Amino acid sequence: MPGIRGPSEYSQEPPRHPSLKVNAKEPFNAEPPRSALVSSYVTPVDLFYKRNHGPIPIVDHLQSYSVTLTGLIQNPTKLFIKDIRSLPKYNVTATLQCAGNRRTAMSKVRNVRGVGWDVSAIGNAVWGGAKLADVLELVGIPKLTASTNLGGRHVEFVSVDRCKEENGGPYKASIPLSQATNPEADVLLAYEMNGETLNRDHGFPLRVVVPGVIGARSVKWLDSINVIAEESQGFFMQKDYKMFPPSVNWDNINWSSRRPQMDFPVQSAICSVEDVQMVKPGKVSIKGYAVSGGGRGIERVDISLDGGKNWVEASRTQKPGKHYISEHNSSDKWAWVLFEATIDVSQTTEVIAKAVDSAANVQPENVESVWNLRGVLNTSWHRVLLRLGHSNL
Repeated sequence: MPGIRGPSEYSQEPPRHPSLKVNAKEPFNAEPPRSALVSSYVTPVDLFYKRNHGPIPIVDHLQSYSVTLTGLIQNPTKLFIKDIRSLPKYNVTATLQCAGNRRTAMSKVRNVRGVGWDVSAIGNAVWGGAKLADVLELVGIPKLTASTNLGGRHVEFVSVDRCKEENGGPYKASIPLSQATNPEADVLLAYEMNGETLNRDHGFPLRVVVPGVIGARSVKWLDSINVIAEESQGFFMQKDYKMFPPSVNWDNINWSSRRPQMDFPVQSAICSVEDVQMVKPGKVSIKGYAVSGGGRGIERVDISLDGGKNWVEASRTQKPGKHYISEHNSSDKWAWVLFEATIDVSQTTEVIAKAVDSAANVQPENVESVWNLRGVLNTSWHRVLLRLGHSNL
C-alpha cells in the first residue's frame, strides 16, 4: 500500500535490546528477562515482548500512508494518519499478553506447537490514539451499534504484515462490532506507546489495541478496517488461538467446533526469582504480576510454600504510591497489578502463586488440566523452586 510496505526478507529489521531472550529470529519473537517485568508498572518499550509473523514493515512516506474503511457500511472511505490524529486522543493503560504466554511449562507435560514463551510474553503500556468508536462514526456507524443496516456485525483488521500461515497474505483478526463501537471498551487505533511514537516492532505507524483480549487481536501495521457479517476467516481466527481440551490431538481436531479466543483468563506469575534458583536462608521477596481479561480486576494474589495447603495474601499495587482497589475508578481496569510478599526460606522450597479476579475466577491448580495441543492459555498456578545455597538475593 502507499507509504508502507512489507518486505519479503529480514535484512532491514530494527535494532532490539540485547537482554531480550530470542525465541525465534525469522520472524523475530522475543521476551524480556522476567525480572524486568516487575521493575516498573509500565513496561519500557524496548523490553516489551515482540511477537511477529514476518519481516517488519517499512514506512517509506508517512504522509502517503492511509487506512481503508470498507465493507458493509454506507460510506466507505480512506483515512490518512492526519485524519486519525485529528480525532480526540485517549491514553489507555492496558496489558497485552500473547495467548501462548507460559507455553514452555505446558510443553513439559506433553509436546505442543508454538513459540517457546516463558512467563514474559506480556507487557503493560500506555497506548495513545483515537478510539475506534470515534473512527467508525466517521463512516456512519453510531456508538453502541451491534449491526449495521447492511448486516455488518464484526470489524476485521487487516495488516500490512504478510505471513506464511496466510500463504503470503496479510495477517488479520476481528472483534464484534458491539465491542468496536462501545467507547467503554477503549479499543484504540494507537499511534503512541508510553508517550512516544510507536516504533516499528510495535506497529508503526498505526496499530489496533483491544484491551482485555489476547494479543493476537491487537493487529499491528494497520492496512484496512472491514465491517463484515461474520468473524474474520483469517488463519489466526479460525485455525489457531482456540481453546481445546486435553483429549484433542492433531488427528482428531475440528477447528470449527470452537469459537476464537477473545478475553484472556486470570493469570499470575512470579518474576523476582527464577525457577530452581539458589537463595540464602532468610527472607526472600517474591514479586510478580497478576492480570485478568475483560476488564476484570484482581481481587487477591495468594502465595503458598507448602504445596497449596496454606496461603498468605500478597500486597497488590498498580500506580506507584496509590492504593489498588479492584475495579475502582482510581484503578486501571485493563492493566495488570504487581504483587509482593516476603517469605522466610529455611529449606528448599517450592513457591506457588495464584490469583483470583473480581468475578471469583481462580487459576487452576495443575497445568495438566488445561493442556492443549497449541499450548495456549496456560494459567495454572505458577511455581518456582528455591534451593538453599550461595546467592546474591
